[in-house]
Amino acid sequence: MNLLLSHLLDTAAVAERLWDEFLAPAVRADVERVCGGEGRRFFMWLCGIHDCGKATPAFQDVDREGAAAVRAAGLSWREAALKKGRWRHDKAGAKILRDVLGDVWGTEAVDWVWPLVAGHHGSFPSEAVFGRTAGKFAEHHGRGQAWRTVQRAVVEVFTRCLGFESLGAVRPVAAPTKAGQLRLSGFVVMADWIASDTREGRFQGLDRLEELSLARARQRAERAWGALKLRGGWGRLPVPSQADLIRHRFGDTGARASQAQLVEVARALPAPGVLFVEAPMGEGKTKAALAAAEVLAAKFGAGGVYVGMPTQATCDPMFSTVREWVGNFGDGLSDDVALLHGKKMFNPQWRQLWEGREDDPVDPFGTVGEDGVDEYGLGAGGGREDGDGPSEWYLGRHRGLLSPFVVGTIDQLLFAAARTKHVMLRFAGLAGKVVILDEVHAADVYMSEFLCEGLRWLGQAGVPVILLSATLPPSQRRRLARAYLEGAAGRAGMDVAGLPEPAGYPSVTSACAVEGKPDFVSACTGPWRESRQVRLEWLPDVSADAALVADRAEQEVAAGGVALVVLNSVARAQQAYRRLALAYPDEVHLLHGRLCAAHRADRTECCLHRLGPTAGSDRPGRMIVVATQLAEQSFDVDADVLITDLAPVDLLLQRIGRLHRHEDTLRPERLSSPRVLVTGVGPGEPIPELLGASLAIYGRYLLLRTVALLMRGAGPVRHGEGGNVQWSIPGQVPELVAEVYGEDPVCMPGWAELEESARQEWRKSLRERADQARMRVLSREGEWGSRTLEGLHTDGTGCSREEELRALVRDGEPSAEVVIVRRDERGYRALDGTRLGVQGEASEEVRESVLGGTTRLPAKQALTAAVESDLRPLPGWTQVPWLKYAKALVLEESGYAEVGGFRLGYDDVLGLSVETQ
Repeated sequence: MNLLLSHLLDTAAVAERLWDEFLAPAVRADVERVCGGEGRRFFMWLCGIHDCGKATPAFQDVDREGAAAVRAAGLSWREAALKKGRWRHDKAGAKILRDVLGDVWGTEAVDWVWPLVAGHHGSFPSEAVFGRTAGKFAEHHGRGQAWRTVQRAVVEVFTRCLGFESLGAVRPVAAPTKAGQLRLSGFVVMADWIASDTREGRFQGLDRLEELSLARARQRAERAWGALKLRGGWGRLPVPSQADLIRHRFGDTGARASQAQLVEVARALPAPGVLFVEAPMGEGKTKAALAAAEVLAAKFGAGGVYVGMPTQATCDPMFSTVREWVGNFGDGLSDDVALLHGKKMFNPQWRQLWEGREDDPVDPFGTVGEDGVDEYGLGAGGGREDGDGPSEWYLGRHRGLLSPFVVGTIDQLLFAAARTKHVMLRFAGLAGKVVILDEVHAADVYMSEFLCEGLRWLGQAGVPVILLSATLPPSQRRRLARAYLEGAAGRAGMDVAGLPEPAGYPSVTSACAVEGKPDFVSACTGPWRESRQVRLEWLPDVSADAALVADRAEQEVAAGGVALVVLNSVARAQQAYRRLALAYPDEVHLLHGRLCAAHRADRTECCLHRLGPTAGSDRPGRMIVVATQLAEQSFDVDADVLITDLAPVDLLLQRIGRLHRHEDTLRPERLSSPRVLVTGVGPGEPIPELLGASLAIYGRYLLLRTVALLMRGAGPVRHGEGGNVQWSIPGQVPELVAEVYGEDPVCMPGWAELEESARQEWRKSLRERADQARMRVLSREGEWGSRTLEGLHTDGTGCSREEELRALVRDGEPSAEVVIVRRDERGYRALDGTRLGVQGEASEEVRESVLGGTTRLPAKQALTAAVESDLRPLPGWTQVPWLKYAKALVLEESGYAEVGGFRLGYDDVLGLSVETQ
């Protein structure tokens, strides 16, 4: 048993540790502003008071021994009445504070504080909930003056234990912004969860009043803090004086013009803002962004960095880069870099950090209970050994962003902008950092609603944001800038008419709010290397087997060279690979999203090793890579010739970014100039035929406009020799993107009616998808101006696991992930052939082999539903943390599995096959 006051003091003592050793300078400064200079003590009070609602019959009745002691003290309740409904202590605590502090503080201060107490178990209720204490929950909350006296006494005694003379002395002098309140709420939860951990003697129960004191709580908090090995990030950074931060932090020969420009714009920024960095592929945007982040952190009091990447695959190399960069600041900070995505167990560097543990600390599925304790004790308990990666505490569900330095998918930010339980923990993790988002153009209209919502909250919290893109449509730049400024200025509908269009490329555009008014800066410079002429020509082929594509790729490298073939569907890529493998069985590589995790990782690593910037003598004399859209983003390979299915111009340019990418690469003479063969189109009247898979993915409108752009120089799509168009890359990139995404007609004569019809269809789709997303973002429409967090979770979602959250923030049909295993007469084998136990038991030695079979299935609604209802973990996986929730797809001796009317198989070369029965 633990006395209530003991837990309140423990939580306050943990909060003191958070204040001294964890909170970013900007967060502390905001709390100081709110309370008028007593920041540390006020923060301790705010965190500690969270559980005052346990001074109610509804909670005291839970423990028989404790209930008897309470009754013996003269308090009473009717047990039968308590069985009629449930009055939770988080809401009860908010009710108590409203009653106790209302007359002392006044409603303005109480109104923003009570939701922090009411929401400390993950969701913020509406004020209407308190009306029930006059009727249905009167007995639960406590009838009579005796209960009112005790409840007030709990608040007053706790307040005096912290050194305040009275409740009035705690009263804040100002209200934080709504984003500031959400951030504080997250730290209340964090302090509560740490102080609720009773393992290893950290916060064991105290049941004698004479043993309670703030001094003793501080001793307990110090032991727990040391055991968990928690710490913040940089603390207060000095503004860097080095003229060339790129050279200083990365050891490069010197900053490129575009890199130096970004750092200087960051130095001159008058207030926290959003910076748009638009530069060609290979320009060094990432290093420049990290250097600028150091400047912004020093100027505006951030304690760390979150780097959001478009995909799990792109996170892994960024994890290495950020660890190396953070290591340059000393003090072992590189060990505090966390990797956040569902496949982090396949990252060799991440796994190496955790080798030698008795239990795997990483919980990829997340099973944190109500008070932050994992069902099986992972990710909440022991601290790391020195040099062994971030504290395990951060690895529990909802907590990853609290780590001072984070590399993860952009989904992590989108989760923090969704109306989901414990969103305050995610936001608290972002709110003391500089946020960097790479490849931001990849966010579709649905994801963009969550991204804009996140930018509003970050803008209001004063979080500097850096958005990186090679190809950002002007309308998207304006929309993102408006969202950030709405948050920073605290009002909707900000006018961004003054946001300048970049006058050149690469460019940096900044937007911030100074005294509530927008402030814009735009700067541009020349690219690191001169633009070159890229020739684009037609290769008409809309066949399912991509026969002409395969034949042409074979011809292009007949005398040597490297060809990259990017096709828009897995089936088409598989068929093209089959044909090419007949001609070059050892020189063709297939990469797509239906490969198991192990095969995809191995093939990606092979391509990067042989075709990457450090390939050197390992670059092959001949190689063909057949890939899907995986090759669009952060795939640092260098091809001599590109064959690609038609895609919207910005994505087409991304693919072109893999062509002649690296300097000093030796190429065959006939491939010495960059050339693109555009396929996925065929002759047709009045418009070319478009590949069905492309239409399903991208819609007709943007494809039509991109076709028209190409036809201006390359002429009509036709078989045989045709014309070609020359694009100057990267110089022409902004112009090309702006033309396709602009409003002016670009299509050929006679297409006007088709173009307008496609435009209307496109706009309708955008509206519908945006409307769907708006139903799920953190703030409902029209509520951005509300002063408090009251009712924030009304109509919220119960999503909590990463798979559920990912489906929430990404558009399209949901898809399922499975772990493929094979079954024979002796039992089960992992996909790679490793023998498992009779029931599928997977020892630590073979666990990685099993997880290597993890595969995402196609997004087919019927298939996803069948997987969810029919597939289960193998019996031997129930005690294995990494596998206990995995869906096992068991391939029989025939090589196939039947699920919900689908026949699924897996070929070690081609990957997953899905057939309808």
